[in-house]
Formats: sequence, C-alpha cells, structure tokens
Amino acid sequence: MNIVFNVIAAMFSLVCVFPFAFVVILSFTDEKSLAQHGYRLIPEKWSTYAYEYMFQNGAQLLQSYGVTITVTVVGTLLSVMIIALYAYGISRSSFKYRGFFSFLALFTMLFNGGLVPTFIVVTQVLHLKDTIWALILPMMMNAFNIMIMRTFFKSLPDGIIESAKIDGATEFQIFRKVVLPLSLPGLATIGLFCTLAYWNDWFNALLYIDNPNLVPLQSMLMRIESSMSFILQNSNTSGLGSLAASLPQETSRMAMVVLATGPIVLAYPFFQRFFIQGLTVGSLKE
Repeated sequence: MNIVFNVIAAMFSLVCVFPFAFVVILSFTDEKSLAQHGYRLIPEKWSTYAYEYMFQNGAQLLQSYGVTITVTVVGTLLSVMIIALYAYGISRSSFKYRGFFSFLALFTMLFNGGLVPTFIVVTQVLHLKDTIWALILPMMMNAFNIMIMRTFFKSLPDGIIESAKIDGATEFQIFRKVVLPLSLPGLATIGLFCTLAYWNDWFNALLYIDNPNLVPLQSMLMRIESSMSFILQNSNTSGLGSLAASLPQETSRMAMVVLATGPIVLAYPFFQRFFIQGLTVGSLKE
C-alpha cells in the first residue's frame, strides 16, 4: 500500500515540477528552431543566446539582483518582527485595547488610502523617493499576515504563558523565550508570504524609483521586455528589421522566468526546514 502512495506522490511531484523544468528547456532552445518545430522536450537545436542577450547588460542585471536580495531579506525580517509583535499584542486577552487595534488592522483589508494619497505620503511626507526604503516600508505591514499570526498565537496553551509569569518572566521575555520558539510554523508561513511579495514586487519601483542603481530585478526584466516589444512593433517603420529578426523573442521570455524564479526556489527548502523544526521545538515533556 505504501508503494502505491509513493508512486502517486511521485507522479504528483512530477506534475508540479514539470512546468518549470519545461520552461528551463525552452530557455535553452534556439529561437529559429523553436519557431520552426514548436515547443519540444528535446529541442532540435540548443542555444544559450537568450541568456547571452539578457546578460548584455550584465552589470545592471547583477545590480538589480543585489537590490532585490537586499530588499527581500531586510523587508522580510522587519515585516515578520513587526507583524509578530502586533499580532501577539492583539491576541492577548489581557491587552485592554486589543479590540481597537484588531479593528484597525481589519479596516485596512477593506479600505485603503488610494494610489494618489499613498504616493504623496511616500514621496512628499516621508521623502522616500529614490531610496531603497520606498521598496520596503510600503509593504512592511500586511493585515492578512497579522490575522494569521493572531490566530496562531491564540491557539497556544495559556498554561505555558501563565507558568512563565509565575516564574517572574516579563511580557517581552515570554514573547521572546516562550512564544516565538513555539510559533516557528506561523512565523515561517508569513515569512514565506513576505519573501514572495518582496521578491515579485515591481509596482513600487515603477512609482518611486528613477535611479538606475536602485531598480529591482522584476522591474529590470520588465524594462528589457518593453524594449524588445518596442523594437518588434516598430521594426517595419524605423529600419530595425534586422535587429528585430535577431532578437530571441520567445526564448528570452523563458529566460526571464528562469532568472526571476530560480533564486526564490532556493527559499523553499529554508522555510521547509523551519516548518519541521516548529513542529518539534517547544514540545511539552511529561
């Protein structure tokens, strides 16, 4: 019976992995071969021209990678810390104003200030335009993640917290030494959500970043795609026909997917390790 379940799990895993593996194969396919023979698991002709084209601006691409990695790491750490503190406060029944702050978080899930007021606050009030903080602060608080962590904190046994109070621990000591070790699965969950949000964000860069040294990866790839689309659309009228014919139209799109997705795939084993640890750390002993 276990063999049957293992085979089913292996087939399901293959179905999940196959699309990305197929994109990787297509990114190494020759553009002309792809146009003639279509999408194939084993291309008629292999080529790395799509990546060579992408790395023509290698320095700028590496700079964008550095910006995105910095924003993702710093933003995720700050988000998890602030969300955990906020959620723990509104999860405690002894906190007098928990109802008000819970409503404050829920209200932002239904209504927001709008794009124009947000832009004015970020650029003219906080003066964050063309700074790396413009890519971090607007996404640092998330009401949905707060609700997830509040629910997780409320599921912790009250007896553990009460016993820590009896031993003389302060609220911050309880939070740091008792609650956080027991909350690793919840922290890993919102950490993964924050990581994906920061890594895939391009809209804040579109609004607030003009400095080419602060352009994140997703925005950089979009600019490359826009430049290619412009050349292709105007090739007949601007004398760019020869250049347009040499562009790796389809394979470059696949290469962009690999460049944008590949590094973030490495984050999943990291969070998975904390999921497993969170199920065992802090277990009660008889």
